Amino acid sequence: MQTPSSLAPGTTIAIVGAGRLGRVLARALRAARFDVLGPFGRTEQIPDADIVVLCVPDAAIAETALMARPHAGVLGHVSGATPLDDVDFSLHPLQTFTGAESAEVFHGIGAAVAGRTFAAREVAEQLAVALGARPFPVDDAYRASYHAAASFASNFLLTVLDSAERLASAASVPGDDARALLAPLVRRTVENWEASGAPAVLTGPIARGDEATVARQCAAAAELELSDLFDALAAVTRTIAARPAPATEEPST
Repeated sequence: MQTPSSLAPGTTIAIVGAGRLGRVLARALRAARFDVLGPFGRTEQIPDADIVVLCVPDAAIAETALMARPHAGVLGHVSGATPLDDVDFSLHPLQTFTGAESAEVFHGIGAAVAGRTFAAREVAEQLAVALGARPFPVDDAYRASYHAAASFASNFLLTVLDSAERLASAASVPGDDARALLAPLVRRTVENWEASGAPAVLTGPIARGDEATVARQCAAAAELELSDLFDALAAVTRTIAARPAPATEEPST
């Protein structure tokens, strides 16, 4: 076991945690030609390895790190929220996982990296690159903001989409049909946001200042006990509508 200065194929990497990310990460690192051990359960004996990566819940990181430390040349975790108090580096793939994905799921995604030393951060960066991801730094001081951004972009997005599905069902659109019909709207909205940002692409009654329609929508949401969520989203959407859209360059003539 040694602390790797570069991650050549054959570097031994032990994965602790056999949940969704642990399984996919092990699969992808094997595809990148590393010598992958595991994934192991948290209570299993961990073998010595050049790198040990903890894919465990945040609340279990400290205890698992204590058990893993004697077996690790370098010790890291994959949490976006937990600081580096108990590990040498962190590598947080900015993606959602089911556990069934192929190794290619990491290709092209962002991966937040941090390290207690320059060498440890290099390990995180090299792992990200080996997976096909794009590493970017996030220091401990900004972890809460970074992880909240990820929650808004993924977890809370599902909350909004589930509410949209429920409202569509209340309009007599069956659940499967509602998802199929709403999904193209969601995809185009995300594509437009990615290209230009929210103020430039916001549409709908709030963008038009049509408060009468907004009030009717809120009444419909209230029938499903969604009025608090609707009001909170509408209030923030009004602030987006009030922000000036970025100027676009006119084509030269």
